[in-house]
Amino acid sequence: MSKIAELDKNFKVETPNAREDTVFLNATDAAFQINGVFYEDGKFRRLPEAVAKDVSWGVLGLSAHTAGGRLRFKTDSQYIIIKATLGEVGKMPHFALTGSAGFDLYEKTADGENYYCTFVPAFDIEHSLDGMADFGSNKMREFTINFPLYSEVTELYIGLQNTATIEKPTPYTNEKPVVYYGSSITQGGCASRAGSSYEGFISRRLNLDYINLGFSGNAKGEDLMADYVAGLDMSAFVYDYDYNAPDAEHLKATHEKMFKKVRNAHPNIPIIMMSVPKYTLNADLEQRLAVITETYNNAVNSGDKNVYLLTGPELMEPVKDEGLVDGCHPTDLGFSSMAKVLGDLLERIL
Repeated sequence: MSKIAELDKNFKVETPNAREDTVFLNATDAAFQINGVFYEDGKFRRLPEAVAKDVSWGVLGLSAHTAGGRLRFKTDSQYIIIKATLGEVGKMPHFALTGSAGFDLYEKTADGENYYCTFVPAFDIEHSLDGMADFGSNKMREFTINFPLYSEVTELYIGLQNTATIEKPTPYTNEKPVVYYGSSITQGGCASRAGSSYEGFISRRLNLDYINLGFSGNAKGEDLMADYVAGLDMSAFVYDYDYNAPDAEHLKATHEKMFKKVRNAHPNIPIIMMSVPKYTLNADLEQRLAVITETYNNAVNSGDKNVYLLTGPELMEPVKDEGLVDGCHPTDLGFSSMAKVLGDLLERIL
């Protein structure tokens, strides 16, 4: 039988050829703005390697996944070419490669940030990804390139016309980022594209900068992680790691402690507690929600005026469990539902 790409050209993944007028710039070049990740010792990271090592082996590996990483710039080039080298590549049966290992491109217009295209990984991707977007004309445009959610990026080069100009992007509304801490869901599993995590939806809607500290299966509210988060300069803190806590007792031992550390370091920022984004809760998830609710109630009763609680059923009410791909991780529908509920709250309080 023929391969599907031979039957339908729309399924082909094209490898672009550099044109005669192409110049390639390193993504770390000062001409670009990078948000959500930084370059350290040969790869982009969300967490300093020295910190990640001390937290856990799992966080060390996952901290080099580039969830929430964004490359932002303005250019009048007619086209953009990307050439990326990936280290570890996330390949899973329930997670599209376009989300776990691909990049996507958004253009900022008067209507906000609009999806333009995806730089699609080959099905047999090992370590390299190429892609091209041709706009058909030369005019100044503003772009955001979202990094993969579940892969390492060791190199990223941007190809533009050698006559093109590059300018810095429009500043985000918030000078300090929103910091998100949590599980695989926070990291972005299983969004179909890099920009389809709930944080991505919210960022585009409200023009908010953010840092994604989601660590798949390894967000356990460790003291060292709480200390690191508390030391960040942020406009708001959102956390929901109950799925990764080994049990409700572990959550009880760490959840309020993490809240107090962040609150002591940031007396005035909004802190939002969330629970597993699931509409139907079993007995175990009900116990975990009770722990989170207790942390919230204790904060309110102590006089905290800037603490908030969003439960899983609230986050998923518009779509219920139809928004899950495997009974656990959201689809784009589920992430959109989460983003609507959380985004409404952030819009009101920031």
